[in-house]
Parts: sequence; structure tokens; C-alpha cells
Amino acid sequence: MNRIKELFQRKNSNILNIYFTAGYPQLKDTSIIIKALDSAGVDLIEIGIPYSDPLADGTTIQESGTQALKNGMSLPLLFDQIESVRSEVNCPLILMGYFNQIMQFGERQFLERCIQVGIGGIILPDLPLMVYEQEYQTLFEEYKLPVSFLITPQTSEERVLKIDSLSRSFIYMVSNASITGAKSEISNSQIDYFNRIQSLKLKNPRLIGFGISSPETFATACQYANGAIIGSAFIQHLKHTDQPIEKAVIEFIKFIKGV
Repeated sequence: MNRIKELFQRKNSNILNIYFTAGYPQLKDTSIIIKALDSAGVDLIEIGIPYSDPLADGTTIQESGTQALKNGMSLPLLFDQIESVRSEVNCPLILMGYFNQIMQFGERQFLERCIQVGIGGIILPDLPLMVYEQEYQTLFEEYKLPVSFLITPQTSEERVLKIDSLSRSFIYMVSNASITGAKSEISNSQIDYFNRIQSLKLKNPRLIGFGISSPETFATACQYANGAIIGSAFIQHLKHTDQPIEKAVIEFIKFIKGV
């Protein structure tokens, strides 16, 4: 069974998904961070493939991606890094990237490599839903590799329901209509949006991302979805820490969990 599906069958609340950019802060930190996050008890690990034109990402993630590319990160190298640690890690792994990267790598070759290294799901913000349904759904389902689609406060109910019908994993709820970035609190308008989506009683689990950065915002998000995704705040922590990477990771997860 797919590890992500297994996770949501076993646990349906307070799921913590941590995003980080592969090859950042240093090229060889990818495997170190994956193992440290797994040891720290996160539920999902979302690995960002650095890209030169990351449309959905804010300044923090853009800068981390730029540095990772300067460090020498590439998709073939990332697959090798993941493969080297997969047997040591129990946590489901997700790749987050852009569809142009997959096209350049070769769609079938990309999916085959994902299966070989134990990737459980994909997030592709720039893959249009219609294009996925008409051209790529059969291919992704052949490899049993689910795609998580994004919804925002501006997504129509009709489209949300369409996404729910096509999804085989979780739905990524973008908390606000902007690029990624840490926020200090969740607004009343965001709560209204969360309630609206909750009232649709979707069949797929939901994780809230963009702006989740503290124990308070994580706890609030978990009241309205199955869990939350934290990225920019984690990368900022890695950027400014003077501790070894393993200790910095554990410190951040303890902070989010309030322990």
C-alpha cells in the first residue's frame, strides 16, 4: 500500500508535513535532513526540487532553491540522495516541483525513478487539472503515484469537487491567495475559507499550507483540516541556525509540537 494512504488510514489529525529544499543549505544536507525529520517524528516529508522559476514560492524558498542550484543540486543527484537513505526512513516522502522539470527529465523515466527510490506522492503546482486529466492521469495511475492538487480561497466549489474526484492522495489547501511564506497568525477570512471547504465533506484528506509557522498556526490549521504543511519557517530556521543540521531540525520540530 502507498505509504501516504497508509498514513491517513492510521492517523487523520494533527499531521505534520515539513517541506525543505533539496541541496540546501549544503548539497549533502538532503539525506541528513530527511533522516533527522524522520527521527524527530514528522508524519510527512516534502522534498522541494530546486527550480529556476518557482512560480508558487515566496522569497525564502526561492532563495533556498537558488542556493541549492549553485551548490550543484540536480534531479538525478536528488534521486540518488533519496535512494541512499530510503531504507533508513519510515516516513512517507513527497516530491514537490514543477512540471517542466519532469518533462525535461522524461515523464516515464521520472515516475520510474520515483518508484525505485520510494517516493509516495507528487505536488506539481503548475500542472493544469485539465491537462492532468486528459493527458497524464493514466500514466500517473499506472505507476500508482498520486498527485496532490492545490486549492485556494478563490477556487470555485465546482473545481474543488472536481479536484476531490481526481485525487488519490491529500488535497493541498493553500491558506491564502499568495506565494509561500511564514505568517504570524491566521485571519478570520482564512477561517471562513477553511470552514467553507470543511462543509463540502470531501472524500480526500486535506493539509493546509502557506503561512503555517508556529505551534499556534499549526494547531489552528489542524482544527480545520487533517494537518498542516510548514516550509518557509523551517527553511528560515535552517538558514539562521548555528547548530549542526540534525540538532537544528529536532529543535524546530520540538518547537512546532510544543514539547
